[in-house]
Amino acid sequence: MPRRPGELLTEKAEDYLERIQELTDRQGFARVSDLAEELDLGKASVSSMILRLAKLGLVNNQRYRGFTLTPEGVEVAQTIRQRHEVLTQFFNFLGVSTKVAQKDIEGIEHHLSPETVLKLKALVTSRRHH
Repeated sequence: MPRRPGELLTEKAEDYLERIQELTDRQGFARVSDLAEELDLGKASVSSMILRLAKLGLVNNQRYRGFTLTPEGVEVAQTIRQRHEVLTQFFNFLGVSTKVAQKDIEGIEHHLSPETVLKLKALVTSRRHH
């Protein structure tokens, strides 16, 4: 049975995909050292996760040349990014400070169902048009 984007991924794996997408958007590829710095982790931990994500078909890993996301990896990263953006808009709508919102979003974003995210998006979108 095919896996839905993001299904069965840990919070940590989702964070990696999100950061890899951000890095490739900025510089066209990601490297272990860049990702380790972004996530404040050791290079060995990052290398292990990259190998795991490659085995899941989410990352193209070219040894010594960096890595990018596969089309499925991009799809998962975009889903994660959209969820993050909806939550950011929702917390802005509530008037939560940026600092608090960022902390809270990191704490809950991985635990929301697609249905909840859609409802939040509809709420924020409808409020903007009124």
